[in-house]
Amino acid sequence: QLRFVESGGGLVQPGGSLRLSCAASGSFFSIDAMGWYRQAPGKQRELVAQVPSDGNTNYGDFVKGRFTISRDNAKNTVYLEMNSLQPEDTAVYYCRAEVRRLRQIGVFVYWGQGTQVTVSS
Repeated sequence: QLRFVESGGGLVQPGGSLRLSCAASGSFFSIDAMGWYRQAPGKQRELVAQVPSDGNTNYGDFVKGRFTISRDNAKNTVYLEMNSLQPEDTAVYYCRAEVRRLRQIGVFVYWGQGTQVTVSS
């Protein structure tokens, strides 16, 4: 069964940095876009960053050059480097992937289980 497993969340002080990772585990044909979303308590889930298979990235407006998304296709892994973190970045961060399965037509969306990022002094 295909899963996406996140790691790297935790507690960090304002101005600090974290690096999130999300790796695919299981069988599939290919992965199109990979990305990160976040959801803070009482708020809707929002796009943080996304990188399609061609490598062109896009970011949420709030990122403002602080975060960098990258992917390693050989490892089926997407990363999110987060710098200059602020308390308003506190949220559960979710990995999202658009996957083409073996012997099936279409693109299927997978979500990771989420990893908590807390920015606090």
